[in-house]
Amino acid sequence: EAAVAVVEVGSAQQFEELLRLKTKSLLVVHFWAPWAPQCVQMNDVMAELAKEHPHVSFVKLEAEAVPEVSEKYEISSVPTFLFFKNSQKVDRLDGAHAPELTKKVQRHVSSGAFPPSTNEHLKEDLSLRLKKLTHAAPCMLFMKGTPQEPRCGFSKQMVEILHKHNIQFSSFDIFSDEEVRQGLKTYSNWPTYPQLYVSGELIGGLDIIKELEASEELDTICPKAPKLEERLKVLTNKASVMLFMKGNKQEAKCGFSKQILEILNSTGVEYETFDILEDEEVRQGLKTFSNWPTYPQLYVRGDLVGGLDIVKELKDNGELLPILKGEN
Repeated sequence: EAAVAVVEVGSAQQFEELLRLKTKSLLVVHFWAPWAPQCVQMNDVMAELAKEHPHVSFVKLEAEAVPEVSEKYEISSVPTFLFFKNSQKVDRLDGAHAPELTKKVQRHVSSGAFPPSTNEHLKEDLSLRLKKLTHAAPCMLFMKGTPQEPRCGFSKQMVEILHKHNIQFSSFDIFSDEEVRQGLKTYSNWPTYPQLYVSGELIGGLDIIKELEASEELDTICPKAPKLEERLKVLTNKASVMLFMKGNKQEAKCGFSKQILEILNSTGVEYETFDILEDEEVRQGLKTFSNWPTYPQLYVRGDLVGGLDIVKELKDNGELLPILKGEN
């Protein structure tokens, strides 16, 4: 019996038959596609789980080859795992989350029967968790997948709109947590994803965001990421004397930066430094902002004085100190 590997199901009829036959045990069905590498990987995980749990039936079903079954259970992406007991669907997991799949199998095996979630205490905890999640950032997006790898077209479009408007947001992958995925629909009284929240309040799904974009209200509702130019203005004015360099006061990371530090230290004037090696955006942006291609760059009261050569020259002419003190 232990040698039974993952069963491949090729038709709706075969699937129905399996549901009827396997009423006593847990049945785990992997809706997969041969073109998706993460599915192939999850098939290996299933094979391992099948060895560990000889009394659980593991089945793989090619989602696009058996569309009747996929449509019936609303399979919209692969991999998706459904759990059946007594011919009833008792659980679901979307995405290639191997640890989560292992956990769910263990939970269903040990629980004998899946406890109904009428437990008030559980509901209480969930609604508290959802409240925290929706308030986790000023702008929160609940989506399928991640901004880097959206796993549905609507989530992808939503991320594109937010990026286009330079809106700063955090996101939550609902595929990683079935409890949140189901709970949030009730919590917000909104049945689909993606969902966008601002200050913990639901704004809506993709259609509403598109409408807000068209009416130009989106920019007033969502918090913006500070634009690079504004950031550079703030940075160059952070101290009355600001040095943008490679490294910092304690350790210069290039000869020119080291020389300019020695000159500044010899004047006794207070100054602050910014390490451009730590921030690629500032490093590139400042060249354009100040129209100066190299580092170090010295600013006094937000105005560029220049690089090492100019600072050397000013020092030799005796003009450096008055400039640093803002007397010029």
